[in-house]
Amino acid sequence: MPAPVRIVRTITVEPPRAAADIAFTGHIEAQDQASLSFRIAGRLAERRVGVGASVREGDIVATLDPENELNALRSAQAALVTAEGALRTADNRLQRQTNLFGRNVSTRADLEAAEQGRTEAQAQVDAAAARVRSAEDVVGFTTLHADAPGVVTRIGAEPGEVVAAGQMVVQLARRDGRDAVFEVPADAMRTLPADARVYVALSTNATVIATGRVREVAPQADPVTRTFQVRVGLSDPPPSFRLGTAVSGTIRGSETAGVVVPSSAVTRRGPDTGVWVVDPETLTVSMRKLTLLGADPAEARIQEGLALGDIVVVAGASLLSEGQVVRLAGMEPQ
Repeated sequence: MPAPVRIVRTITVEPPRAAADIAFTGHIEAQDQASLSFRIAGRLAERRVGVGASVREGDIVATLDPENELNALRSAQAALVTAEGALRTADNRLQRQTNLFGRNVSTRADLEAAEQGRTEAQAQVDAAAARVRSAEDVVGFTTLHADAPGVVTRIGAEPGEVVAAGQMVVQLARRDGRDAVFEVPADAMRTLPADARVYVALSTNATVIATGRVREVAPQADPVTRTFQVRVGLSDPPPSFRLGTAVSGTIRGSETAGVVVPSSAVTRRGPDTGVWVVDPETLTVSMRKLTLLGADPAEARIQEGLALGDIVVVAGASLLSEGQVVRLAGMEPQ
């Protein structure tokens, strides 16, 4: 049985109109930042760098007082020497018992006891050697190295302080890449195109411009300001785009022009987004897949999928099926 003829409300696609420019302010950050910290707790003995210092990979940036760790290492080394002495004694005993057993002077039980004693002594040496290696690693943990070249942007502790394991001591901005970071209001987020091109200019000199793409958007709003953090990866930023520099960002409306339809026309089926388009000759509908530039509760901006003159269903779309015959509102028989 064919689907019933449904009455729908439609609009005709008009030429695309440019959106308004979207502008916001922010600052420059490193694309990749690392918080350097010690793996163990201790008293900070020395911090060799300050804010703004340039470091190379492998440079020492801070050290802890290593006395307790060195004492633990010396104790482990002494235990290893003792275990090695016990192993030599067990080796000699085993050798004597082997000779005596070969001359039928000793029993097999004595020989097996000597073998067992030698095995236990070897195990003690292995365990002591492992404790030495672990103690050496812990002594190494009292020295903090830079894992990549960069610039120090923050300091988290001063010499003499007791720091916890994992506490940030130095924050390092790595040299590769710069991001412009903006706090964008929620209403602007709804119209922010995915992978939008952003023009970033110095707040003090609008003629110095770099371009970039939206690289990362915070999944939730800041609980205080109710804004979303947006990171824009910059392409070849000029040297004046230093860390912390105030900048302004603009997404030009002329680059985000698109066909606008009411949001009620957009239908989502699984991963696909589309609208119902009416064939003016047969008055049947078909689903047209779309690429969206952005959407809000009132309207959706379409990048691809619609052409001028297309008749799009804006009311009654949820009840339609492919190929169904419709009647346009306002054309009902009298």
